[in-house]
Amino acid sequence: MLRQPHLRTVLVLVNLVILLLPLGGIAFLRLYDVELVRRTESNLIVQGALFATAYKDELLRLLAAEPPGSEGRGDVSSYGVPVSESNFVAVVDNAELAPILPKLDAATDIVWPRGAKAVPSLARPDPFAQAAAERMRPMLETARRVTLAGIRVLDFRGTVVGTTGDELGMDLMSRPEVRRCLKGEHVSLLRERVSDNPTPPLESLSRGNRTRVFVAMPVIHDNRVLGAVVLSRTPLDIVKALYLKRYHLLAAALVIIAAVVLVSVLTSYTITRPVASLIGQAERVTEGKKGAAVPLDNPGTREVARLSAAFAGMAVTLQKRAEYIGAFASNVSHEFKTPIASMRGTAELLRDHMDEMSGADRERFLKMLEDDLKRLERLVRRLLDLARADLVQPGNESADVLEVVESAVARCAGAWPAVTLEHGDETATVKMAAVTLDSILSNLLDNCRQHGGEHVHAHVGIKIAETNDHQFVDITVSDDGPGISENNISRVFEQFFTTSRERGGTGLGLSIVDALVSAHGGSITVEQGSPGAKFTVRLPCCD
Repeated sequence: MLRQPHLRTVLVLVNLVILLLPLGGIAFLRLYDVELVRRTESNLIVQGALFATAYKDELLRLLAAEPPGSEGRGDVSSYGVPVSESNFVAVVDNAELAPILPKLDAATDIVWPRGAKAVPSLARPDPFAQAAAERMRPMLETARRVTLAGIRVLDFRGTVVGTTGDELGMDLMSRPEVRRCLKGEHVSLLRERVSDNPTPPLESLSRGNRTRVFVAMPVIHDNRVLGAVVLSRTPLDIVKALYLKRYHLLAAALVIIAAVVLVSVLTSYTITRPVASLIGQAERVTEGKKGAAVPLDNPGTREVARLSAAFAGMAVTLQKRAEYIGAFASNVSHEFKTPIASMRGTAELLRDHMDEMSGADRERFLKMLEDDLKRLERLVRRLLDLARADLVQPGNESADVLEVVESAVARCAGAWPAVTLEHGDETATVKMAAVTLDSILSNLLDNCRQHGGEHVHAHVGIKIAETNDHQFVDITVSDDGPGISENNISRVFEQFFTTSRERGGTGLGLSIVDALVSAHGGSITVEQGSPGAKFTVRLPCCD
């Protein structure tokens, strides 16, 4: 059988799932928003690297075809500007691997204001750059139509020599990303996107994001900056991205619903179902059905398992108590019925024939009334003793066994000399009040005297016993009387069972002893002696 989890574990797991659902949604939207920006940046980096390579190849081909020293400055080694010796790590054109990883995050990075407009260039654009960019114009137009990205090719002075817009021949050196790029640095940044157009519908190609990604890629050859490629694109906003992924999100929603249903089923299996079963058992117990409360086969959690076992045990205890009370009431009624009936008959005789009776008859009938009253008095006193024994709660009291036994034997010896005591050198202290232990011994000795008569000899023995590392003390009370028959030996501890009713026996003495001993964690047994009977009381010793 699998080990049941704690109820608190189930509740913590359920609460964690409930907590993680919104937190997971927030984290997903946050990460997805970052992914949208970085995906756009990554695409621009790829395009920038391709355009920079194409531009460099065209430019170097043109420079190589022009004789050195001509008006067009065809010397490749002196074309452009050297890579700046700044703190940044410049793009190296001859490295084996030089990956550029997307890193933008709209939540943590600075979002720059809208870039300054291009201004007319004060210098004439470089003719080699113009020619190389012109050869790339079909490529730029195709890329614009496919990727919707804005692309600008700049010469080493920051003048636009190729573009997908209307800034040809304009100067962009006023923008920091351009200045940094023309020093040899790859630059990625975010700028505010300001548009006078209304927010585009979700189905359109336009994007309504309020930021725009800019990537500036330097064109480097032999550690000289030959120009730059600047690309820009508006990333998808989170609403449009979710709309485009609506079918995937629907599938995710179904998964979440399935998770909620699973959590509900788990909660029902571990909490609701067992509790409902316990309620059903309680209702059947209330209706008086016997054996209705049993431990659950699948309690779900440890606490419910313990509750189920405790409830079943309580139901059994209550059933036994109810049966005990019923039997006890029946026995009490029977025991009281005989003397009451005798007293009623005697009273009727005295009332009807008082004047006709002789003095001796009146005395005899009055003696019968007195004996019945004494019997009722003994029954009431014994019933009170039994009630106290049933309700006794062991405390922190302790008693010296030898001291209490010697006191009880000495008290009996005054009126009944035939009592002897035997004990060894061991001393023992039991977890019981001295008055309780004295009551147990007094009842056992009275039982010997009542059933054996004045001439019976009683013997009390004390012995220390050890069982499973626990120490006990055995107190034996035996006599040489007629003993107990085989048919009666199993009934001696039953309430109201006695074979000496005519001598005033109530059948409650041994029941009181049994209740007191059991309440203190001990046991009492009886066996035939040779001759007589032998009672053994075993009590746990103090630690």
